[in-house]
Amino acid sequence: MNKDTLIGFLLIAVVLIGFSWWNQPSEEQIEAARKQDSIAAVQQELAAKAQKEAAALAAKAQTGDSVASTAIDTTALFRQALTGTSQKVMLKNGKLELTLDTKGGVIRKAVIKDFKSIDGASDVTLFDEKDQNLTFMLAGKQDNIITRDLYFTPSEVSDTTVTMTAVAQNGGSLVMRYRLGQDYLLSMSLQAQGLANTFAPSYKEVEMAWTDHCRQQEKGYSFENRYTSIYYKESQGGTDKLSESGDQEEATEEQTDWIAFRNQFFSIALISKDNFNKGAQLATKMDEKGSGYLKYFDARMTTAFDPTGAKPSEFEMYIGPNNFRLIKDVEQQSTFGKDLDLEQLVDLGWWLLRWINRWFTLYVFDWLTGFGLNMGIVLILITILLKVITFPMVKKSYMSSAKMRVLKPKFEEATKQYDKPEDQMKKQQEMMSLYSKYGVSPLSGCLPMLIQMPIWLAMFFFVPNAIELRGESFLWMSDLSTYDPIVEWGTNIWGIGDHLSLTCILFCGAQLIYTWFSMQQQKDQMVGQQAEQMKMMQWMMYIMPLMFFFIFNDYSSGLNFYYFVSLFMSAAIMYTLRKTTDDAKLLAILEANYQANKNNPKKQSGLAARLEAMQKQADAMREQQRKR
Repeated sequence: MNKDTLIGFLLIAVVLIGFSWWNQPSEEQIEAARKQDSIAAVQQELAAKAQKEAAALAAKAQTGDSVASTAIDTTALFRQALTGTSQKVMLKNGKLELTLDTKGGVIRKAVIKDFKSIDGASDVTLFDEKDQNLTFMLAGKQDNIITRDLYFTPSEVSDTTVTMTAVAQNGGSLVMRYRLGQDYLLSMSLQAQGLANTFAPSYKEVEMAWTDHCRQQEKGYSFENRYTSIYYKESQGGTDKLSESGDQEEATEEQTDWIAFRNQFFSIALISKDNFNKGAQLATKMDEKGSGYLKYFDARMTTAFDPTGAKPSEFEMYIGPNNFRLIKDVEQQSTFGKDLDLEQLVDLGWWLLRWINRWFTLYVFDWLTGFGLNMGIVLILITILLKVITFPMVKKSYMSSAKMRVLKPKFEEATKQYDKPEDQMKKQQEMMSLYSKYGVSPLSGCLPMLIQMPIWLAMFFFVPNAIELRGESFLWMSDLSTYDPIVEWGTNIWGIGDHLSLTCILFCGAQLIYTWFSMQQQKDQMVGQQAEQMKMMQWMMYIMPLMFFFIFNDYSSGLNFYYFVSLFMSAAIMYTLRKTTDDAKLLAILEANYQANKNNPKKQSGLAARLEAMQKQADAMREQQRKR
């Protein structure tokens, strides 16, 4: 493709893009269309759902199967309990306040104490009555019992306990009991009394419909959404989750110990003593930015139920912060005797990264925070500690590069006769031989640096999930758990958002400086075509900080600050090593190695030997072709 053709294509692209931009609808038109589409979709969904529920109820009313819908059903058995007055009952301790409603007999509001909310309040309201609902559904022989339609009578009320009872026409009852523990664990049960004849003999399970409109609790909508989803724990397996990046529906393939609605720093986990049966239907749906919500969660599951009332269906609910140590302690309070693994709600990364964070970063973080230090200081100290630990590897990597740098003139002189394309293998063979005789390895400069990469990535997961940073200020950063804008505007710009984060700019600037140091170091050691290839690569390396800006502008200032300090220190270490390295002395040592090894034909690396064998094979093939 010649230059004129390329320019022509570019002009056509500019015209098409400009025309598309000129003819795009206004924000008002887009919003109006979106609202109209949303209304139509909701109306269609409600109509289809109502039709489906009516058919399901008619088909299953006389069987022992679980109720397949949540349609409102006026039952004869609980006719009296269908009317009443809604009353609020509060359970509370020093860390949690739960408001229960006698209409439905379930929790309507949860307030986590001593965590500041996004609007500046001293406590976080995780949900209220318009956000969350939990409904139990039982399929009787004649009637379907749906708890959200019933009015319960509270008794045995205290600050931490309450019993909710819905009385049936035959004198039986449906009883729900609650007991709040010392912190964030709530015990609850569902039990039928005097209702055995209401159900088919084969009826052994209760269906549950649990929904939650997950509130936005942090300033950064996009960033918080990255850590918001439905998690679940398989009874005979590990923990899994639905995708955080969009709408998703999924059915569990195995029984599960618990299902949790999780956002970045808080979770609600529902635990079943007898497990939730496989085939639980889980769904998440994204909410628009500015709505005050992140996602809509929907979980439909079944678990064991004893219609005779001899054994209640027992549950526990964790309602609290995503703090690894705290969740481990709360899990010990569970009476179900299971290895719940609830600490998996704190996302510490993939298997290797999680291992680093679990057995190193967490302990260092706990140790430093135990001194009562500001969280910004803690991040700096963690960075310094990691630099001290990895310094031997960094120095080894640098010294390897320095050896290659001082030997570059000798390598160029020794291989200048191999400039033809067909001589490249001979050139590589000669260079491998020289590497062996001088006692250097071209790979030793890379491998130690790669060892540091898992630590860098581990912090990528650890910092955004560290609730200890939430609401903590340092220098100009008012909250280390979210972005720190120096400029904000009302409109969303693609790739940037509605703000510029100062720590992101500093991080990208430090990345640019570090890249320049690295490029200079590598350029000084490249020989022949390697140097030419390096010129092309360096432009790609310089583009990376720009790419990082578009990725990390929404990320937490704590993470960007850590990367800024880490890269700044790395550049400073590299600069110091460069200034303190005596090239003449280093070259003298390498010359001594060369003199000791030049007459030793066995002093040849494995790679050099393989290259020599390949060269001989290539020469033999060329000789055969010449004879033919």
